[in-house]
Amino acid sequence: MTDTADATSSDAAADTGRPPVEDWATDFDHTHPDYAAAAPEIWDDLRERCPVAHSERFGGTWLPTRHEDVAAIANDTEHFSSQGVIVTDWRPFIPKPQGYAPPITSDPPFHGQARRLLLPPFAPKAIKAYEPQTRAHCRSLLDDIEEDLANGVDVVDAAVAYTQHIPVHAIAAMLGLPATDGDKFRGFIHRIIEAPGQAPPVDHSETLDHYLTTAIEARRASQAAGAEPGDDLISFLLTEEMDGEPLSTEHIRGTIALLIIAGIDTTWSAIGASLWHLAQHPEDRKRWNDDPSVRTFAIEEFLRFYGPVTMARLVAEDTEIGGCPVKTDDWVLLPFPSANRDPEMFDRADEFVIDRAKNRHSAFGLGIHRCLGSNLARMELTVAIEEWMDRFGDFELADPDAVRWSTGQVRGPRNLPIRINRENA
Repeated sequence: MTDTADATSSDAAADTGRPPVEDWATDFDHTHPDYAAAAPEIWDDLRERCPVAHSERFGGTWLPTRHEDVAAIANDTEHFSSQGVIVTDWRPFIPKPQGYAPPITSDPPFHGQARRLLLPPFAPKAIKAYEPQTRAHCRSLLDDIEEDLANGVDVVDAAVAYTQHIPVHAIAAMLGLPATDGDKFRGFIHRIIEAPGQAPPVDHSETLDHYLTTAIEARRASQAAGAEPGDDLISFLLTEEMDGEPLSTEHIRGTIALLIIAGIDTTWSAIGASLWHLAQHPEDRKRWNDDPSVRTFAIEEFLRFYGPVTMARLVAEDTEIGGCPVKTDDWVLLPFPSANRDPEMFDRADEFVIDRAKNRHSAFGLGIHRCLGSNLARMELTVAIEEWMDRFGDFELADPDAVRWSTGQVRGPRNLPIRINRENA
């Protein structure tokens, strides 16, 4: 048993109902809190002694940890299907090639058509238009934190008070949905991403499907009554066609679900992990504050070193990964953050290098499913860190042991207690 396996907490397992992990090479569970807390150490260990781990959990799951293997799978659409991208105990019931959340769950050739529809709304110029309101929103959140500090609050939970709200506001604005529904969005994310198949069942009226179907039907009824389509993404999709036919409600609902789930949790996590790093590294805070030219490199290094996203594939036909035979319908996780820490791919891979110039990271994925929202994510991450650092240049973790990382396929701090040094901030 390795050091990473020894780190398994029976208390955490009891709290979540997840059986303890004895050895991450043969029985890993990416939804276990111990995995969330120590994922980089687990990847490093596996890369050395068992670069393609396997678990019987979730009906059979594989975890490659080397960049070479992750990239090969991401680029192989013949042997690995995107029909399922979130590992669960069951297999997707919506057939290929569309899948349940196009284009991320779509296989060629449907994927290419579905992705092209979304290119204009996510182009750099279109995303740039959202920057002023994102910056204003960040400043408003920081004003609230300032008020708490003025009222004697000693410690701020940056995840709860700041990071979780930023992507909610941006995605809601793009979709024309109320930003006040942020708690609903975070509930959907928890059930679907953090605890797939583990959360207690809810009434259908509380599901993401119901929420989105209601929004789509309301927008469709408004247009049918003669209203001009809005400039939001739901209205946009209602006017688009594929092969001369309007998009189905299932297609629109799946795409909007993708934007809510993937567009919120990932960016929230990236911002939080970046602040977690800065809270522990005064030399990097100083470099950021003193040398604005380093900031573009720093953003990319935050993405490389703390990339939050692990995708999944289903084995479409028997093949192998790094010499390991895999069977049809096995799950395969694609831990892009592990690929980003592979020393075969990056010099000083295990170090955060704030001015790293050569940085072809895979934080946004590889292959045909490379993240469509990368421009949006970069903008939000940049603005969020700029505004925080402009306001609070000196801060530290108030209690490192109180930091809680999300479980599942998106990793980031869900609790981030920070103490701000007001004298030097």
